[in-house]
Amino acid sequence: MIKSLRTGFTAAAVTATLVTLSPSAGASASVPVDQVTVDVATVNGSGCRPGSAAVAVSPDNSAFTVTYSEYLAQAGGGVPAVEGRKNCLLSLVVHVPQGYTYAIAKVDYRGFGSLQPGAIGTQKASYYFQGMSQTAYRTHRFDGALDDNWQATDTTGIEALAWSPCGEQRNFNINTELRAEVGTSDPSRTSFMALDSTDGSINSVYHFSWKQCPAR
Repeated sequence: MIKSLRTGFTAAAVTATLVTLSPSAGASASVPVDQVTVDVATVNGSGCRPGSAAVAVSPDNSAFTVTYSEYLAQAGGGVPAVEGRKNCLLSLVVHVPQGYTYAIAKVDYRGFGSLQPGAIGTQKASYYFQGMSQTAYRTHRFDGALDDNWQATDTTGIEALAWSPCGEQRNFNINTELRAEVGTSDPSRTSFMALDSTDGSINSVYHFSWKQCPAR
């Protein structure tokens, strides 16, 4: 039953993802022309075994997406307690054209939730560049009953953006967490929160903000 719910996403969800990748979605005026690439350096966590996370950059360099295939937290129905919390730490190598630097201005998370009445789902995330301080976790809570796609957005004001140091290659790290809790729901029934997708239609979208580095 869980499998059918996780793969039964609507066409509207796919359309929303495509709209998110339009040039106006978080792109700066000085977006580099040369294609940006993003490679996965390391992947660790109970929600993302090696090989279960894929990254793709939009053609206009305005954003990149991360798609998971095994990211699911569940509770109740006799599921072991350890399954109620899943996490993933991605370390990404962003290849930036010379003379540019970037920050992440906005992140859209989409998934599917099946929460019994009284159950609780939580999505958390933090971000940081290698060698720099980790940001505080952004937390989004979902209360059952829920049996639908869910979405959460993290936005950072321009004055608070953390920019990649010019002329240096530092990995961009994404630390995420999913939780499913029984709460006051019937403990014999299973609830879950998922960020996974078997067909790539559900993913996390990270919007770039670009600027040119000072001339040396």
